[in-house]
Amino acid sequence: MKDYIVRATAAGGQVRAFAITCKNTVEEARSRHNMSPIGTIALGRLLAGGAMMGTMMKNDDDVLTIQIKGNGPIGAMTVTANAKGEVKGMVANPEVMLPLKDGKIDIAGAVGIGVLSVIKDIGLREPYIGDTILITSEIAEDLTYYFATSEQVPSSVGLGVLMNHDNTVREAGGFIIQLMPNASEEFIDKLEERIKSVKSITYMLEEGMSPEQILEHILGDMDLEILDTIDTGFKCNCSKERVSKAVISIGREELSKMIADNKPIEVNCHFCNTHYNFTIDELQDMYNKATH
Repeated sequence: MKDYIVRATAAGGQVRAFAITCKNTVEEARSRHNMSPIGTIALGRLLAGGAMMGTMMKNDDDVLTIQIKGNGPIGAMTVTANAKGEVKGMVANPEVMLPLKDGKIDIAGAVGIGVLSVIKDIGLREPYIGDTILITSEIAEDLTYYFATSEQVPSSVGLGVLMNHDNTVREAGGFIIQLMPNASEEFIDKLEERIKSVKSITYMLEEGMSPEQILEHILGDMDLEILDTIDTGFKCNCSKERVSKAVISIGREELSKMIADNKPIEVNCHFCNTHYNFTIDELQDMYNKATH
């Protein structure tokens, strides 16, 4: 099944909703970064949340970045997404392993305490940055808290990744439900009760629910209206040309040292783990292009 995002509204526009299935996206991230189950689940949740949040952006050129910097062994995590459903992500320590906690994979222990930052680059001189503390370090609740405090949008976020015994991704997905400013008190109370009673996202994924079925499960009797679907996937915009510009930017002094070593260099893209090799001749060409 392909990965995609569904956007919807309900209750006559009093609520907007997003749901995603992204097993292939998370599996690609896992294989590219050689991630442990903990790394896969943590980054997978953030990829699912980031992909949905990316589609909230107005223009195709707008870029949304979510960074989580905790003091746990997994280190920093970064996900970047856009309005077209393209998403990519990286984690500082992808192979982290921890013992189970209460029989479950300890995501909060791996992430630790710290800060969640959302950076929106929408073509203005300065990007918008919203920082909030990590509430549970389980990611979904942390994004819920971010929406409530930084954007003043009451939201409910559910994110899940299920693994196979061979460490491949079995299912991945999630939802974001948001109250709009025109929501009545009566409807808010009804929705709060509903969200308390819905099954966990893990249960929904285990049942093989599609994004449409997830939203139907939560908002089915509230005049749910599916607006559109957007294909999503792991996509990195790196290229040899972009990487060479980054290498040029380190300056002539460092480039001359590399040339003096008389060995080709290899540069890795942090997001997709693609390797780019540069020969001595290419380094010399970069040296000639460098301005300092």
